[in-house]
Amino acid sequence: MGPLPTPAAWQAALEARHGQALQAKFSAATVAICGLGGLGSHLARAGVGKLILLDFDRVDLTNLHRQQYKASQIGQPKALALADNLREANPYLALEPHVVRVTEDNLAPLLAEATLVCEAFDQAEAKAMLVNAVWESAPEKRIIASSGMAGFESGNTVITRKISSHFYLCGDGVSEGHRGNGLTAARVAICAGQQALMAARLILGREEP
Repeated sequence: MGPLPTPAAWQAALEARHGQALQAKFSAATVAICGLGGLGSHLARAGVGKLILLDFDRVDLTNLHRQQYKASQIGQPKALALADNLREANPYLALEPHVVRVTEDNLAPLLAEATLVCEAFDQAEAKAMLVNAVWESAPEKRIIASSGMAGFESGNTVITRKISSHFYLCGDGVSEGHRGNGLTAARVAICAGQQALMAARLILGREEP
């Protein structure tokens, strides 16, 4: 492994890509990711200042075909494994990993620092719990959720919908994963990219019409 770029060189590269003013907004942002699969890398590479990583689960063989883990990390807590991987992509990223199941009871302190919350859970019940709890306990926060990304249907059906000024939903809204029509890397990546792009736009103050 070669030497890491200096913090100054890293910052200069980000500013050359985004411009100094826009990068300042990214660097100041804190985003919470609830459910850890393929979303974190996009935000880390964009130069977001801090990511709060929340997941109780461990890396499983069935995760490797679509999520950003390595075979050598099977059995490790996802929050810690992803933190290691993101540090390789962005060594100066501030990370706060939590090996925890997010519930209505612990949600407020875990998300306190975040201005943006990205929902990436597998279960519909957990998705609904997070969205409803954030709306009720922290209505000032923006939340970007996902719904519908399974199978091999056209990626053009995976879109971002503005539900309200503080709630955005990414996905096709209909496709559910099941045996024979599971989650596939390409469509999951499209949805994760949509969520990351929406997060970046909101950080920059760019609302959807």
